[in-house]
Amino acid sequence: MNRHVLRLAVFGAFLTQVPLVSAHGESSSPFLTEGSAIVIALGGILITGLAVAGKRSERISPRSALYTALFGISVATLGVILFEGVTPDPAYTASSMPFPRSWYVPLSLGVGLSVTLFSFVAGWLRWPTRPRYTFLGMFVGLWIAYPSLIPGTASDTHPVGYALVVSLPVLIGYIVWTDARHAIAAAVRDTVARRFALGITIVTALFFVSASNYLSFFPDEDVPPETVVDVLSVVYPLVTWQTLEVYLPDVPVFAAMSIGVAILVGTVSLLVGLNALLIGFQWRSWGVAEGATVQGTAGPTAVIGACACGCCGPLVAKVAILAAGPSVAAPLYWLFVDPSSPFASAFLVGGIVLFTGSLVYATNAVQAGSSTRPTVSGESDPA
Repeated sequence: MNRHVLRLAVFGAFLTQVPLVSAHGESSSPFLTEGSAIVIALGGILITGLAVAGKRSERISPRSALYTALFGISVATLGVILFEGVTPDPAYTASSMPFPRSWYVPLSLGVGLSVTLFSFVAGWLRWPTRPRYTFLGMFVGLWIAYPSLIPGTASDTHPVGYALVVSLPVLIGYIVWTDARHAIAAAVRDTVARRFALGITIVTALFFVSASNYLSFFPDEDVPPETVVDVLSVVYPLVTWQTLEVYLPDVPVFAAMSIGVAILVGTVSLLVGLNALLIGFQWRSWGVAEGATVQGTAGPTAVIGACACGCCGPLVAKVAILAAGPSVAAPLYWLFVDPSSPFASAFLVGGIVLFTGSLVYATNAVQAGSSTRPTVSGESDPA
């Protein structure tokens, strides 16, 4: 228990050293810049890489590797959040759009119909005894095509749109319960893997709301210095949701949340956390082959980009400005930020589906090694 108190004290002391900012994109300290944020993010990535390398070379124990990896991921996430906060928001005009918005209707219909047809054929040929996979793919196609199926402002408040958003965690939950509950039940008994998963879940939620500007410690310059609590109608995700917005200038912090965003944040964070749980369990399991561990690690890592792009277009655009200039960043901004863009919807729900598939895939590796796995040392480690 004393160890945890000490960790919290050290982390709290670190937070007190992070300087407050006076405006979005402006820091009251010369040390909090784009460059320092990038250094922090790269440092976190390096720490995570060293943890993985140390575990694979058996220089450190799986327990230490998981805690070190969690620390590295947290540091990298902090760096990304700081980068998003201290970088000025780019301003784009309609002339910078890659193609007219009128193209969105045929594009969303074409992409949605293609996904639906492909899901039906793939499910029929590959998983004839698991129709839930087919339904999930067809659900994604319907989500992408929805703004064009119900054109105009009617799509902002149509019951079908609300039903789609609410059905997303239900369908994902059914698949996870059917295909992964036994592996999750076995993995959750490992104390270290459980802590690792909890940490990753929290970090993912913070990243999601920060990158999508639903949480910010970097208020805009033109915001009046007074406490604001308001409820606004925001069209995201898919339909209009009553969104609670709170701004506390003395902190400073801006936070916003709606039922729709809470559904997305909860779904994404839990899926990433469950993937992390199985990864941690494999790292701690002696009976699971190294190849399975590598595959289980590579799966979630490969789809993080796809999932993140659907919710943090502003961050993608800022990185693109830094790497390739405004001419490249502008199309990315419109593709991933515009709520009516079919690409934004495709990356968002597509990323969630890929996380679900990665979880089911990792479940097979865990179940394959569970029969020969010896008791993991520390499954009931004291806190």
